[in-house]
Amino acid sequence: MSTPGEYYRSLPPVSKAYGVACLMTTAAYYLGLYQASSIALYYDDVIKRFQVWRLITNFFFLGPFSFPFAFRLIIIARYGVQLERGPFDKRTADFVWMFFFGALSLLVMAAVPFLWSGFMGVSLVFMLVYIWGREFPNAQVSIYGLVSLKGFYLPWAMLALDLIFGDPLMPDILGMLAGHLYYFLTVLHPLSGGKFIFKTPIWVHKLVAFWGEGTQVNAPVQRDPSAGTAFRGRSYRLNGTRNNSAGQAQENPQTQQPDSNNGVAFRGRGYRLGGQ
Repeated sequence: MSTPGEYYRSLPPVSKAYGVACLMTTAAYYLGLYQASSIALYYDDVIKRFQVWRLITNFFFLGPFSFPFAFRLIIIARYGVQLERGPFDKRTADFVWMFFFGALSLLVMAAVPFLWSGFMGVSLVFMLVYIWGREFPNAQVSIYGLVSLKGFYLPWAMLALDLIFGDPLMPDILGMLAGHLYYFLTVLHPLSGGKFIFKTPIWVHKLVAFWGEGTQVNAPVQRDPSAGTAFRGRSYRLNGTRNNSAGQAQENPQTQQPDSNNGVAFRGRGYRLGGQ
């Protein structure tokens, strides 16, 4: 059985980064380092006071330490990790883009007054549940060890549980809408014969490349001029190693003798064949 440190190091980068950021945000709140109202999503403060950080920070607060908070972290550690290791394996940039698209979709929804919520992180986490259910529709899921159902019905079962426990339903519904929009544009529409136009933007690939974590298969980073320069620089250094051959010849001169006499040996053999 792995230790907590080994388990932490084995987690894929995006899910790990988001989960740790949510945990640290709540821990900082309990330490009194900030007020929750200072990171909540208030469009008046964003527009009139230019507090643009609210567009980002509201997604990292999943509530105070409680059972719902722990349950949401478990969702990230379970379903987010399975997505990143499964359908998004070696597609780190695509997985990051899924988060960005979900966040942007939720910000647009929150602009509608009756859909607004000060913290949209709960909806973003529930979006992971919805996309996981679509990617693993036949996976068997047990809810509290009482009910076993297929993965496709997991979001609806969680929605029903929130209804029974008296928790707000709007964050879950918004997360399902954002997840369905992403799944429709990336999977359902192309499968129905539509053109796939929802590609991961190049700036996301550059961001992931700058981050240096994860892997992206067929990443179009060669379109970036700076990436091309870096590639030519590496090629130049490889060619430059040939300039050190003289020093290598001094260390091991016998390895250079066959190369210097290849042409003479060939002409000598040709001369003897002509003489016969």
